[in-house]
Amino acid sequence: MRIDTFFTIPEMDPGAVDGATVVVIDVVRATTTIIEALANGARAVYPTDTTEEAVRLAHSMGPEDTLLCGERRGHKVEGFDLGNSPREFTRDVVEGKKLVMSTTNGTRALRAGDEGVRVLPCAFTNLGAVARGIAEEGHVVLLCAGQDDRFSLDDALCAGHLIHRLVEMLDAEPELNDASRAAYAVASARKPTRRFLEVAAGGAAILAIGLGDDLVICTDVDRHDILVEMREKAITRAGA
Repeated sequence: MRIDTFFTIPEMDPGAVDGATVVVIDVVRATTTIIEALANGARAVYPTDTTEEAVRLAHSMGPEDTLLCGERRGHKVEGFDLGNSPREFTRDVVEGKKLVMSTTNGTRALRAGDEGVRVLPCAFTNLGAVARGIAEEGHVVLLCAGQDDRFSLDDALCAGHLIHRLVEMLDAEPELNDASRAAYAVASARKPTRRFLEVAAGGAAILAIGLGDDLVICTDVDRHDILVEMREKAITRAGA
């Protein structure tokens, strides 16, 4: 297995995902929230690049079973049904619903990886399911959403812990690019705790706007044993 990690969206050359399975990571908070929503019975999540695109898509799908979700600078977009806090996406709110979502970083990363053979959202909350789901792939790209096109420590930590899981599972040592080796080294030294995320830039930004309790879910490793996959711009539970 070859594992190439990219810490931001601009780092990744478009051709880098050709023939690869792409794992998209945005711990704080988009992929954590997407996994929470699908674990709690949402039918599908539709990521969009912009809020305008999200509004158009949601209107075309009809209001009866569609929720408009997203944030800018951590805050729920005015007029949207939900923001990007995983605590909002409870079963009684999202079960049976289609969710159209636009976030500052995470949904952009999902769309950026769309040319991959498979696109799998990953967070600490479904780390084990993702590791098992990609263990037999030949080429894996880990795309970290980052924060405003800058390195994000929480995403790098998650990428590193995913690599650790794979190293433990595989018979042969995977081939790693330099970013993968760096992420692996970070994960060797640090565990995903709320305190660690609070001092990272992404977690600190969430803390500053009063949403620090989101980090409890963001660091709940293997909270859900589900693999989710994006196909034709819709994210559903794998095999659904």
